[in-house]
Amino acid sequence: MTAATTTHEFQAETKKLLDIVINSLYTERDVFIRELISNAADALEKYRHESLTHSEEELFDAHVPLEITIDLDEKKNQLTITDTGIGMTKDDLLANLGTIAHSGSNTFLTQLAEAARQDVSLIGQFGVGFYSAFMAGATVRVRSRSWDGSEGHEWVSDGTGTYTVSECQGLHRGTKVIVELKEGCEDYAKKWKVESVIKQYSSFVPFPIKLEGETLNTVQALWARSRSEITDEEYVEFYKFVANAVDEPMLRLHFSTDAPLAINALLFVPKENLEIMGFGKMSPGVNLYCQRILIDQHSENILPEWLRFLKGVIDSEDLPLNISRQALQDNALVAKIRRVISKRFLKFLEDEAKKDEAAYLEFWKTFGIYLKEGVTSDFEYRTELGKLMRFETSKSEAGTPVSLSDYLLRMHPDQKEIYYINGPNREAIEAGPYIEMFRKKDVELIYTMEPIDDFVLSYLGEFDGKKLVSADKADLSLGDDDTPPSESDEKAETPLDDKAAGDLVSWLKETLKEQVAEVSISKRLVDAPALIVNPDGFMTSSMERIMAAGKFEKGLKPEIGKKNLEINPTNPLIRRLAELVKEDEVFAVEIARQIHDNAMIQAGLMIDPLEMVARNYRILGKLAG
Repeated sequence: MTAATTTHEFQAETKKLLDIVINSLYTERDVFIRELISNAADALEKYRHESLTHSEEELFDAHVPLEITIDLDEKKNQLTITDTGIGMTKDDLLANLGTIAHSGSNTFLTQLAEAARQDVSLIGQFGVGFYSAFMAGATVRVRSRSWDGSEGHEWVSDGTGTYTVSECQGLHRGTKVIVELKEGCEDYAKKWKVESVIKQYSSFVPFPIKLEGETLNTVQALWARSRSEITDEEYVEFYKFVANAVDEPMLRLHFSTDAPLAINALLFVPKENLEIMGFGKMSPGVNLYCQRILIDQHSENILPEWLRFLKGVIDSEDLPLNISRQALQDNALVAKIRRVISKRFLKFLEDEAKKDEAAYLEFWKTFGIYLKEGVTSDFEYRTELGKLMRFETSKSEAGTPVSLSDYLLRMHPDQKEIYYINGPNREAIEAGPYIEMFRKKDVELIYTMEPIDDFVLSYLGEFDGKKLVSADKADLSLGDDDTPPSESDEKAETPLDDKAAGDLVSWLKETLKEQVAEVSISKRLVDAPALIVNPDGFMTSSMERIMAAGKFEKGLKPEIGKKNLEINPTNPLIRRLAELVKEDEVFAVEIARQIHDNAMIQAGLMIDPLEMVARNYRILGKLAG
């Protein structure tokens, strides 16, 4: 060390920055190690570029390997990070460490101060990232020698307003940052602490990071390599590392784009869905990187919540290096990356389904619930998600769901709508009254057997120009009945005449006015005496049942809105009811209420079981007497 030492004042903006960093970002101290390693990797990359454009004779210390070395001294309470990169001249030290390089102006600092108030960690714009060392360092020393062989220098500051620069002899090429740790920051001189920070943030830095002789970043950043160079075994090992898994993934998607954004992504679908196995709601499993440096672990912003089952890595060089975790949520660039990745993954699933439908159904069985969640929560992707939906239908094999596209291929030429009906299982649906006319007219019906399914199809609204309609909708019409009469039709009794039917409808409206909104003659019933339909075109019985159950769980009284009742004028019970109204109206009221309750049960809606049981006994007693 020579005696030629000069003292300098920090640029005014730099003083303000130091105050923000030192006094406002204490909860994110760990990031200073990541920032210094990021700067070191950047210096190594710059040297590698110079080595490609210059001869060995022009390069100082050309024989020195490109690496980052970290040394710890618990006795001196000191951490040292050394790189063998491009290094800095005296002018570089003054320019890079005395000012905020390329920061803009006070506008940048105003935004920075606001971020600091929100307890945000900074991501390494060169110069800014370096100053994070003062979060843990009482004094920071930077010893550096440029690749051109000019004499080395030492930069020293305690972050209070001034810094010194001295000539420093005997240095090798590169930069050494010596952080003399503050009281309370002693852990940063301990191997376990530094190792944990490096493995969290810097595992994929493309140069060796050595801590006390041990290389820590042994896993390669596969997403940055060409797919043709990577073996299946390498993909599996990488998946196990990033997902903390022991098995192989079900699916993987590895792609790179240059336009509209520079993105490298490597995404995996696990084999198991821990969420539906009862382990609680999964946290997002994709990490966001910028130039191989972790920005946001298990990012909640880079993908929609309904893709939280994915594991892997997304790296974009287009992310601004001064972006903060808090700012990710509102950053327009992050939103654009989210759209690109989401649409690319959905297209990948569509291609997988075309390539191997059986394999896709395995995925659907395990993770389809998340795609359904996407339909109900994210309008932007409904078109793509609609192509991925799978449901059983009246014409599919039991246990084998089919796509909406398959349904369209089997539609009648004059059919204008896609129909669906909810039930707890296939047998219950096919035993109910709602499918009678569909079966008679040979119209395919989608079976929605999961609680969320009706919400999914209601939110989806339409598919390929065909409206999705619930079969329990009040004004449902399947067109003129030109179907040839079946054997059961020929044996059917003569329906009530128009006057008798009208009189019965009027009487039922008055008798059941507390239970129903409307009573009408059904155009869809074939055998059953009656059914409940929804006057609301959007809300199905299944949806209302789920919402009522949610209120019940919260201790609130569930309320089911009044439904419409349709009656079948050819059914013997309905014909007999019309006669009972004249012969024994009191008993007719009991029968009418029982018919209504039975229809409610078939619709899956709640009734008063005590009242229904008491009424049943009264009816049985009347018949037995």
